[in-house]
Amino acid sequence: MPRTAFVLVAIALVVGLGAPSWAQTASLTVAAASDLQAVFPQLASRFERETGIKVTVSFGSSGNVFAQIQNGAPFDLFFSADIDYPRRLGMSGHADAASLYEYATGRIVLWTRKNSGIDVKKGLAVLEDPKVRRIAIANPTVAPYGRAAVAAMKSAKVYDAVRGKIVQGDNISQTAQLVDSGNADVGILAHSLALGPALSASGTYFEIPTSAHPPIEQAAVIVSASKNKAAGRRFLEYVKGADAQATLQRFGFVTAVATR
Repeated sequence: MPRTAFVLVAIALVVGLGAPSWAQTASLTVAAASDLQAVFPQLASRFERETGIKVTVSFGSSGNVFAQIQNGAPFDLFFSADIDYPRRLGMSGHADAASLYEYATGRIVLWTRKNSGIDVKKGLAVLEDPKVRRIAIANPTVAPYGRAAVAAMKSAKVYDAVRGKIVQGDNISQTAQLVDSGNADVGILAHSLALGPALSASGTYFEIPTSAHPPIEQAAVIVSASKNKAAGRRFLEYVKGADAQATLQRFGFVTAVATR
């Protein structure tokens, strides 16, 4: 073999052997709770620009994603809206328990279209108004935001009076669509979606006090079946950073990391 060719082959082998596994794989498949639908594309695109690692995101209710991972769904990371789901996956061996990271606490709001004629600034008491015929919430069986919505209505002592008006979306994103489309008059939604581009221009909202419901503690975990664990750890480190934490805060999340 000519010396020049030998040197080029040697360099290629060194570069290939020295490249970290995440750089060689350069791909992540992330399952994320639906309340992240407005903010996650920003996080993923910035991470891709910084690292070259492609991030593909699938959104759904945390409970449904939890079941999918238990049944072998090919995700690398799970960003849940309820810390209990990734904890349980860690306990069962379906996720790396040591990778668990509480990335944010969610908030809920009472949202309506600007032209609905309903004054949500009155708070949850407005749900008893005859003008409110349908109230959209996420399915509390699988969606943490649905459970928080039920708890908040019970705290405000309106649940028994309005439960017949309730319609459910499979996840919080579908719930938002029910209200935005006019198929419900008001909805109890994630603050993050109310601040997102799809709803911020068309609606108005009231922030439901955090004291009205248990905290919506949200956490991420690396899935045990992932073949891209190094890249997954790199993404988690990015989410822990000031830039990602500031982005989450802009969309109404409370984070452990203070940013300016």
